[in-house]
Amino acid sequence: MPTTAGFNHVATLTADLDNIVKFYSDAFEAVVTFEMAAREGHPRMAILDLGGGAALNVFEVPAEEIIGERRRIGGRGPIDHFGLAVDSLATLEATRDRLRELGADIGEIQRLGDEWSLFFRDPDGMELEVCCHAG
Repeated sequence: MPTTAGFNHVATLTADLDNIVKFYSDAFEAVVTFEMAAREGHPRMAILDLGGGAALNVFEVPAEEIIGERRRIGGRGPIDHFGLAVDSLATLEATRDRLRELGADIGEIQRLGDEWSLFFRDPDGMELEVCCHAG
């Protein structure tokens, strides 16, 4: 049995923190639990509670400091994407509709093994996934 209990957080970079915070708040009802102004040696950041004990830590850095191509698998750096969990197919469908209303670039819900999956892009163009168990 693993000694870990899942993910605590995923950290990501953006050139527009306010835009990303608004997107995740609108799309997933994420709640900002911590904000820190930029200071010497550390960029401005926010921590978003995504539910279930998981958080998204977002650091604001100049666009030219973000390495990689967010729209190309294999070009995104060592972490390609992350998946957010929802509790049911109905919630996944409602999330798809909300993402569509927000103008997000989204795919179609598909079955991947024991999971239902929906890929989308956030306002920075990063491809992400929302999943739920298919059982």
